[in-house]
Amino acid sequence: MSKIDKQDQQEAVSQKIRYRLQQAGARFHANDNIAAFIEDGELDALQDEVQAKLKGVLESLVIDTENDHNTQDTAKRVAKMFLREVFRGRYVAMPSSTEFPNVERLNELMIVGPITVRSACSHHLCPIIGRVWVGVMPNENSNLIGLSKYVRLIDWVMTRPQIQEEAVSQIADLLMSKLQPDGLAIVMEADHFCMHWRGVKDGNSKMTNSVMRGSFLTDPNLRREFLSLMHKP
Repeated sequence: MSKIDKQDQQEAVSQKIRYRLQQAGARFHANDNIAAFIEDGELDALQDEVQAKLKGVLESLVIDTENDHNTQDTAKRVAKMFLREVFRGRYVAMPSSTEFPNVERLNELMIVGPITVRSACSHHLCPIIGRVWVGVMPNENSNLIGLSKYVRLIDWVMTRPQIQEEAVSQIADLLMSKLQPDGLAIVMEADHFCMHWRGVKDGNSKMTNSVMRGSFLTDPNLRREFLSLMHKP
């Protein structure tokens, strides 16, 4: 094996992915998707790398992972959880969502929700658990997607380290591009465990925020109709 091959083998896979991102001038913030820059087999290698570094974190916390039966496999479990579950929206491509033409020329308000969402705050990596409502005002040229596709697309955005204010905008951007409606409304209400578990330890506070696009932004009657119907059973 040549010297160059040995150096390449020793280079961390995270550095290879980071290099590709930097060469492309692509952003790779916590809530960005980087699937296009990950090659076949690299996600497994990245999981192994994260596992090794998490083991170092546990050692720095002075936890005897060699003899403590409860933490012997913690680094492995957490690495798998981060890459394959709670942050998978960073590492996998957008789920397929076939769009259908609006054959019947629907032009009335559609509301989808509440959709349960789960994420983690970018600041402390503590859970965010909440609900999302989507309001759509289609036009004759809009695309339509199945109800389950709303859940899959929103979950893809939320399974990344997020802050709620940015998450609702990302969801709105994605659905606007998919549906091309006259208007779109997103409301998210969530519990933030960085407030429940640490800091002020306030277990009752929730955060609610919204994004209005198109006709929902310009038509107050439409906006009121959506907000009044949103919480109805």
